[in-house]
Amino acid sequence: MLQSKSFVKKTKQGRLQKVCTRQHHHLARPPQTLADAVALSPQVVREHYLRDDIYCGFVPCSVCDAAAERKLAAAAAAILVVDTNVVLHQIDLLENPAIEDVVVLSVVLEEVKNKNLAVSNRIKALCTNKARRFYVFANELHRDTYVKDMVGESSNDRNDRAIRVAARWYQSHLGGSVKVLLITNDRDNKRKAIEEGLNAETVESYVRSLAQPGLLDLVVVPTSGDVTMEDVEDHRPSKKKVIYSEHKPMSEITSGLRCGIYHQGKLRVNRYNPFEAYVGSESIGDEIVIRGRSNMNRAFDGDIVAVELLPQDQWHESKSFIADDDEEEEEVHLVPNSADDAPRNTSSTQSTVGSSAPSVSSRPLGRVAGIIKRNWNLYCGSLQPMPMPAGSGGVAHALFVSKDRRIPKIRIQTRQLENLLNKRIVVAVDSWDVLSRYPSGHYVRTIGDIGDKETETEVVLIENDINTRPFSTQVLACLPPLPWTLSPEDLANPNRQDLRHVRVFSVDPPGCRDIDDALHCSLLPNGNFEVGVHIADVTNFVHPGTPLDEEAAQRGTSVYLVGQRIDMLPKPLTEDVCSLRADVERLAFSVIWEMTPDADIISTRYTKSVIKSCAAMSYVEAQARMDDSRLVDPLTVDLRNLNSLAKIMRQRRCERGALTLASAEVKFEIDSETHDPLDIGIYQIREANQMIEEFMLAANISVAEKILKHFPLCSLLRRHPSPTKEMLEPLLRTASSVGLNLDASSSKALAESLDNAKRDDPYFNKLIRILATRCMTQAVYFCSGDLTFSEYYHYGLAASLYTHFTSPIRRYADVVVHRLLAAALEIAKLPPIFQDGPQLTGIADNLNYRHRNAQMASRASVELHTLIYFRTRPTDTEARIVKVKANGFIVFVPKFGIEGPIYLIPKGEKGGDWVVDEVHQRVTKPGTNISYAVLQTVRIRMEVVEPQPHRPKLQLTLI
Repeated sequence: MLQSKSFVKKTKQGRLQKVCTRQHHHLARPPQTLADAVALSPQVVREHYLRDDIYCGFVPCSVCDAAAERKLAAAAAAILVVDTNVVLHQIDLLENPAIEDVVVLSVVLEEVKNKNLAVSNRIKALCTNKARRFYVFANELHRDTYVKDMVGESSNDRNDRAIRVAARWYQSHLGGSVKVLLITNDRDNKRKAIEEGLNAETVESYVRSLAQPGLLDLVVVPTSGDVTMEDVEDHRPSKKKVIYSEHKPMSEITSGLRCGIYHQGKLRVNRYNPFEAYVGSESIGDEIVIRGRSNMNRAFDGDIVAVELLPQDQWHESKSFIADDDEEEEEVHLVPNSADDAPRNTSSTQSTVGSSAPSVSSRPLGRVAGIIKRNWNLYCGSLQPMPMPAGSGGVAHALFVSKDRRIPKIRIQTRQLENLLNKRIVVAVDSWDVLSRYPSGHYVRTIGDIGDKETETEVVLIENDINTRPFSTQVLACLPPLPWTLSPEDLANPNRQDLRHVRVFSVDPPGCRDIDDALHCSLLPNGNFEVGVHIADVTNFVHPGTPLDEEAAQRGTSVYLVGQRIDMLPKPLTEDVCSLRADVERLAFSVIWEMTPDADIISTRYTKSVIKSCAAMSYVEAQARMDDSRLVDPLTVDLRNLNSLAKIMRQRRCERGALTLASAEVKFEIDSETHDPLDIGIYQIREANQMIEEFMLAANISVAEKILKHFPLCSLLRRHPSPTKEMLEPLLRTASSVGLNLDASSSKALAESLDNAKRDDPYFNKLIRILATRCMTQAVYFCSGDLTFSEYYHYGLAASLYTHFTSPIRRYADVVVHRLLAAALEIAKLPPIFQDGPQLTGIADNLNYRHRNAQMASRASVELHTLIYFRTRPTDTEARIVKVKANGFIVFVPKFGIEGPIYLIPKGEKGGDWVVDEVHQRVTKPGTNISYAVLQTVRIRMEVVEPQPHRPKLQLTLI
């Protein structure tokens, strides 16, 4: 029997195409090729075959083929058939091991995929996990469970009917040997199921039947229109006051965006002031500031929102206070290394404490009118301390406080309050009503005790979406046989040059095992030098489209925490097969220059190669060799020659306008047994570090030029946007207040100004450079076809072109660039993905996201270990004032690379008799000679305190 229907769709090219779908009822598997499907364009025919060889998956079933996959256990109390909304809203519950023997219908999978890709990936992972009993039943292809559309029936009603038909088929097919239970929170669907003779329950009633009270915490409270939760009403006094505005419907937002009433963009909440957010708007070419929870109107960090501008007479600057509300207190943190990490500056006028005259800002202010796309994630944190409610075993209402200060408190219900109060837990958001000050959510799982190092490290990883799962068997199957050795085929390859006779060496941080890069420097007969940068040939082992490649693309980068590394690639590759270790033969991708003694490049060539490193040195060892005048061996001479060239290259780069910025990178000495920090200090940069950096930069620039020449539309490059005037303003104001005139009109002008910023104080210049670093935007990856050439510029390096080529073991961007370079040299074909512009852009976006998260995780790990270090070591030290506020100032502690607040007025008080001069960055106590100015040195005490039990924090106080 043949049934068909047709509809019209638009192709990528914008043409209309008629699509006919036909359902064939077949008793056997469908043919692999369909001659009748090759109809003349513009009509496309899709054949929909219905089969009876699709099996139930129940272990004891005697009807189905004995060889069929079976995942539903014989001892199952019930086979659960879940509807689409249960999967969409209760995925945290479904992931709990207590929920098993679940049938996921193909109609449900398809609907979930169309509505929420993240949940779709999670349910697919459950279904493919061999340790879980989740079975996919292709009901849309089964002869007995496929349902035809009915006239006047909505797609939602049709899918609900398909779910009930499938549940009834299971009930009939299994003949009462096990209970089949439809799980739905849809009141109408449940009623129809019962009328049709099916067993049906709500999520909550089923979970209650399992007699595991803790599971009820995972149940998402249904929204209106569905069945209500039982026995969990909030019995506190009702407060029905409307706190927030209703979000505009999408139809109104769409028309408002078209006519310029609304402006679309991603909302980013200020990391240091959660009551202020920013929306970058292309439509007005500026950043719209959103102040206060009311104007943020229930939007979360990362949401795509529609914003309406406030009237211009309301664009007032707010006074700059150190946040001092208990729930939002400013904390001690690492010194920011970009404008993205730094607290925003919102006060630029002279003011005194208590002054009420606001200034009009040039920056537009707005409010969120609607949410276009939510960015709700899982959040780590703890419950706000509260007394245990009278009695036990009942439902407690608690407030969850996220570790990420940008996230508002979340109201949850729990039946295990006593077990959760001093724990780090994971919570998901379910809804945020206009009547509620806080969003509502549900408990997902417990991580561990607050303050425990392993627990807090896991929090860091979860918060930054770092994938720590072991590599799958499919990924590991892509690795070469171990132990790996160089093969005759590698040496016979005409595209690979044998450089094993060349004196190649590497210089890396101490203890480095994933060695990406090595160098050589040989004196040529003509007096010039041959200099080679040799990079691990990762793409020889990571092939496009394989599970290994897809995993690396998803992870994007290795992540470096204190004493821990989360690899992008499996360890056999990172530490052995690809790592350019000493005294072993390894495959490399080389950039080789002929250079004059004045570091002028005569020629450049690129080649796959075989190398054998003669030494793997640390920066300290390489520096010691160069500094020891008694050493004149060939390796030391090579190092000195490289260093001489590097100094010239660096000077030229600086003359072009490259910025020499400073960072306060912290290093720890870690106890080998407890893994606790024994010592802390600032990482020292040596000439050896700068030498290696210079040649890596040169290789990256050379490769960028080569790949862009051959692939102008699909090269992966890296750019560093120029900082805006607003970003530079705090630096310029601070410099001006100490009589320093910085010219920031270009990177070259700023570089020269920073070079001339000198005082008697030996630390002054470095401090100014640290302040300049935090004004910079972050560099980002992009696809060359997405931007114009002038937008490729790398501000910090003063380079018109730049990419990443030199670290493919730990960065996927470099893997992509290696493939581009191999194709440019015609030694490999360019993978098909490079023809897909949107997909390339998606890769660049993911790399930026992963790179940013890896940086944030690394910083958070350093902050955690700093807290652990000072727990038993109260310390008095010197600090520098870097920002003056109305109730205190922010200090930077050079010795430890951290900054934090010093309060002159007790927290919680806005008054006081201190007067702030914002222009000269000074705070003075009237009638006394006591004053504090920016960049001034002060003595402070650093100690860990517990203002609340089990909540340690590092506190800075003035001595």
